[in-house]
Amino acid sequence: MEKIKHLLKKASFFPIMGQKLTPENTIYFDFSESNNDLEKLNLADMASFSQYVPEILDKNGKKFGYGGYLEHRSFYKRSPVFATPSGEYRNIHLGVDIWANIGHPVFVPMDGEIHSFFDHDELGNYGPVIILKHQIEGIYFHSLFGHLSKKDLTGLEKGKKAKAGEIIGHIGAYEENGNWPPHLHFQLVIDMEGQEGDYLGVCAESDLEKYKNNCPDPSWLIFPKN
Repeated sequence: MEKIKHLLKKASFFPIMGQKLTPENTIYFDFSESNNDLEKLNLADMASFSQYVPEILDKNGKKFGYGGYLEHRSFYKRSPVFATPSGEYRNIHLGVDIWANIGHPVFVPMDGEIHSFFDHDELGNYGPVIILKHQIEGIYFHSLFGHLSKKDLTGLEKGKKAKAGEIIGHIGAYEENGNWPPHLHFQLVIDMEGQEGDYLGVCAESDLEKYKNNCPDPSWLIFPKN
């Protein structure tokens, strides 16, 4: 874990949204229980919920929103996808969300290959997701891109090379992205644990230590220093 964190901090990356995210074009989004705005929203009405994000962006003159790593979120209870056999709901977000307009292109941050992909079309799930496999100095890790457009899965093949700076996908509309306001869920996963086309993007509080160690903070790739 510490080795990959050190390598990520010093590596070079292409901006995931095609341009650097800066204080000038980006605003932090809080979707934790401390956000009182969520109490006023009808989360079951996706047309209304989806307008919340662009309204905040427009109001503040920003192009992107970001946030969410290890954030405690209560709104996952709207979907049975996040229930566990024990009755505990998964509610700790393991990636970083980048909120943007529908159709905005998403770029490969560093050279890799297609590990797997799938369309999870249940309410609250990823919708179309693509997972890449990368290596730095012989250390392997994976990047997960969730809530994409369905068209982005067309023509994909496992093992296909993905070059830094290439378009990997596009921000999907709520009708196809698992019923969420348009955004990218970006997550790092060291060990895929044999899974294909999927990995938990939200964990239960009782499993936090395990997933925090396997899913390091992806901010180093989202806000590259170079």
